[in-house]
Amino acid sequence: MEEDNTDLSKIKAYLVPILIMIVMGLILFLPAGSLKYWQGWIWWLVISAITLFITAFFIKKDPGLLSRRMKVKEKEPQPFIIRSLSLLSMSAYLIPGFDYRFHWSAVPVGVVIAANAIVLIGYIFIFFVFKENSYASTVIQVEEEQEIISTGPYAIVRHPMYMGLLLMNLFTPLALGSYWALIFASLFIPTIIFRIRKEEEVLLRCLPGYADYCLKARYRLIPSIW
Repeated sequence: MEEDNTDLSKIKAYLVPILIMIVMGLILFLPAGSLKYWQGWIWWLVISAITLFITAFFIKKDPGLLSRRMKVKEKEPQPFIIRSLSLLSMSAYLIPGFDYRFHWSAVPVGVVIAANAIVLIGYIFIFFVFKENSYASTVIQVEEEQEIISTGPYAIVRHPMYMGLLLMNLFTPLALGSYWALIFASLFIPTIIFRIRKEEEVLLRCLPGYADYCLKARYRLIPSIW
């Protein structure tokens, strides 16, 4: 019975990212109205490949992390402004398809390739964050056995996962061949700032020693800036 439950957990762990990538494919290619949207294919294949790699890696090395990553309901309700900005920033994934269909932008091939490389670097950085911190959840929470992580990426900034996400989100429009989508992608910056402030309120209140860690790791998101 235990082995059956383990198999079901593995299936679920693979099924969630596969469904997400199918949805992302629809978001990209339906607005584009064509499967010839080559910028969309490059981005989608890069993201899909590393997503499946990360899933396979942590199914074997740290299934608890994947379980936390699949949680979506937060104990700490998010302010309306964060939810609104998050929805608006998601438009950065819809606009490029329409941009391709109606030829609004002419992003050079070299810029598209370079942007995809930066997106990949951001995702790889997040992978190392996951390796360092098993409690890197999608929701704002503090678990009973949770400890402060101050090594690896956490020695650079206090919220390295958001640093990786920032790279991915800001360069995804260019990777998808759209200048116009950058307008919506820029909304990810205030979204992250508001979310980090909310998260730090919870960590300072509920995670012993976090205030001392803040004194050692001075910057939240970008070294020497913030």
